[in-house]
Amino acid sequence: MHGLQVTLLLLVAAVAGVVVFRLLQLPAMLGYLAAGALIGPNALGIALSQDPSTAEHLAEFGVVFLMFSIGLEFSLAKIRAMRKLVFGLGAAQVGAVMLAVLGVSLLAGWLAPAAWARPVAFGVAAGGILAMSSTAIVMKLLSDRLEMESEHGRHILGVLLFQDLAVVPLLVLIPALATPGASLGGTLALAALKAVVVLAVILFAGGRLLRPWLRLVVRRRSDELFMLNMLLITLGLAWLTELAGLSLTLGAFLAGMLIAETEFRHQVEADIRPFRDVLLGLFFITIGMMLDWRYVLHSWWLVLAVALGVLVLKVLLVAGIEMLRGTPPGVALRTALWLGPAGEFGIVLLNLAAAYRLLPPELLSPLLAALVLSMLAAPFLAQHIDALVLKLVASEWMRASLQLTDIARKTIRTQNHVLICGFGRSGQNLARLLQDEGVVYVALDLDPERVARSAAGGRNVVYGDATRLHSLQAAGLARASCVVISYVDKRSALRVLDLVHRHAPRVPVLVRTHDDASLDELRAAGAAEVVPEVLEGSLMLASQTLAMVGVPLPRVVARLRDARAERYGLLRDFFHGFDDPAGSLEQAEQPRLRTVTLPAGARAVGQVLQQLELHGALVLQVRRADGRVLAPDAELVLGEGDAVVLSGSQPQLALAEDVLLGGA
Repeated sequence: MHGLQVTLLLLVAAVAGVVVFRLLQLPAMLGYLAAGALIGPNALGIALSQDPSTAEHLAEFGVVFLMFSIGLEFSLAKIRAMRKLVFGLGAAQVGAVMLAVLGVSLLAGWLAPAAWARPVAFGVAAGGILAMSSTAIVMKLLSDRLEMESEHGRHILGVLLFQDLAVVPLLVLIPALATPGASLGGTLALAALKAVVVLAVILFAGGRLLRPWLRLVVRRRSDELFMLNMLLITLGLAWLTELAGLSLTLGAFLAGMLIAETEFRHQVEADIRPFRDVLLGLFFITIGMMLDWRYVLHSWWLVLAVALGVLVLKVLLVAGIEMLRGTPPGVALRTALWLGPAGEFGIVLLNLAAAYRLLPPELLSPLLAALVLSMLAAPFLAQHIDALVLKLVASEWMRASLQLTDIARKTIRTQNHVLICGFGRSGQNLARLLQDEGVVYVALDLDPERVARSAAGGRNVVYGDATRLHSLQAAGLARASCVVISYVDKRSALRVLDLVHRHAPRVPVLVRTHDDASLDELRAAGAAEVVPEVLEGSLMLASQTLAMVGVPLPRVVARLRDARAERYGLLRDFFHGFDDPAGSLEQAEQPRLRTVTLPAGARAVGQVLQQLELHGALVLQVRRADGRVLAPDAELVLGEGDAVVLSGSQPQLALAEDVLLGGA
């Protein structure tokens, strides 16, 4: 097979693998690996040997763009904010795994010097390979389980950030280790010197030239020219670092770092993602093609032993490091279990080590299979982490109980309060306004530092996960007047809405979103109102513009009111009074609001709201006699003293009032 045929074969395999693994709710990366293993010379035997360079070049470009993306996401501010986790826990994890693997390699070299000729080179390379965890898989699973902001989630993120950084020196170190042992020290020193010089030249010169050059390109207003420049910068710097005796991927990482410091970062990230994802998928297919299933089946015990051994080793090391840092045992074990499986960068480093013949050929397939098996097991392991922690850590039950007790202790006396989920900027602004109006609130947040500082400042905020029923109940969900989801996360909002709908259906929920894209879904899940940031921002922008060009302020306010009335139910209409203009037929048909209070003996008392025929009038909300404000749930049973807020035309309101009060 040649050229185009090879590319088409890889694309067909990629599509098939991704479709199958997506149907199984597994990461696409594993689909690429499985597809490569299936079409490789050791499975179906599809021959690519006549032109292997095509697949190799595509795979190489995939890694280049992956490292470019890592450099693009490299944020000094983010690293600085998490420096204790990144350079403390992260460095300790990578260093401990590498030292442990190096120790095993040295022991094997001492016991069998003839078969284990280069224990130091193998130990360092294998240690770096096995120290990596999968950023793509772990971050996706944490996001799906809504655990990104948890304590163990932040620890995991810190370690993954350091692993991403550690790949860069390992890409320099592994080629240097290929030099015979006699000159290893000098080779490493020369490689380090080259790296420092290249880094200094590229960062210094690039930082001065790149920003003005990109501004010049942007002024041409050509998307094609902008994209061509991105490709030129990425591949050009990759070529320069390879010319200096380093790796292509190091140059791509530096290119990403340089562009990350410019104002064009987000545009570049959006433009480059399709190239990166497609080429990286082809890279993992070529890695899968390296897998010799015949050898794996023959040495299945070795593959299983390596996969389990590496998992157990990493879990023990990470948990031990966390315990030494004073982390609670439950958080330490959760962090360790999440970081136990192997990662995609381990496969990248394995491919590099194999190219430089640092690994014995007979270990390549078992080690690659162990890495793939470990990554395949990650989603299944994640499903049982909570159960494992509760079973293995006796204090975890007590810790969870104390956390809920602390929430309940601080909220036990609150009644008719607003329950705020999330205490970021929006949550804090809402809390400040509620406090100024004398409205009681309780806020739940997962950032312990923010909780501690806010509580010290007099805010009624407690540490708790709003997506967990026990936390909501401890915060007084059943006694709350309403729930406000103040952060923008649709999955989390749907989880909270489901919990409130099942356990406190009479408590209305207000949801903050970025735009109207999920409006129908959130409404169907039970949201009483959805407030999109984009709409409010555009309304304020429009009001300022109208005022700036001379439109009278009362007219601006009226326009804003009309625009909001089309979007928000309680702003759609207004309560009419005796001083309203005389009622013509047209005015009688205009929507308005009316509140109907149900006295004892009213027909609607004891009736289910859905069963009442209100002649076209809409129920916007129901206020209980105890002050609670409820959303118009279809199963809501009306009671004595309820104040029902209706919306409709004057005839509709009159008929609906007769239905509600008939018999009074």
